[in-house]
Amino acid sequence: MTVQDPNVVATSGAGSAADGTRTARVVRSVDQPVDGVAVVAVGGEIDMLTAPELRADVLGRLDDGDTLVLDMSAVSFLGSAGLAVLVEASQHAQRRGTAFRVVAVERAVIRPLAATGLGEVFSVHGSVAEALAAVRAGGGPSAG
Repeated sequence: MTVQDPNVVATSGAGSAADGTRTARVVRSVDQPVDGVAVVAVGGEIDMLTAPELRADVLGRLDDGDTLVLDMSAVSFLGSAGLAVLVEASQHAQRRGTAFRVVAVERAVIRPLAATGLGEVFSVHGSVAEALAAVRAGGGPSAG
């Protein structure tokens, strides 16, 4: 059995940056369906390489005063660095007096949220439409 140090990034071979399959880029689209509400859709792997980019974007949008719906429907991996971004975004939203909603449908996101207990802390929804309905219903600022 071979065990690889998780802190070492492959420099050659499958999955390395050299072969072009592993990049520190989060697939993202942004929509503003209602004035003052931003929906940020992310996909791929949220790990220590991609979390800083996600953090900058999410906190920046919260700084703008927007209610933020983070659509993680296309996320295939959510690591501890990604969970830390969610916690920080939730706290940032509370300080700003705005709402932060998370859309999680894939096991890759739901399992880490459940395992850490964060699924009970954040306002987690099964679809963007459901999250937007909660915003319209006056759910107000939330813990997540």
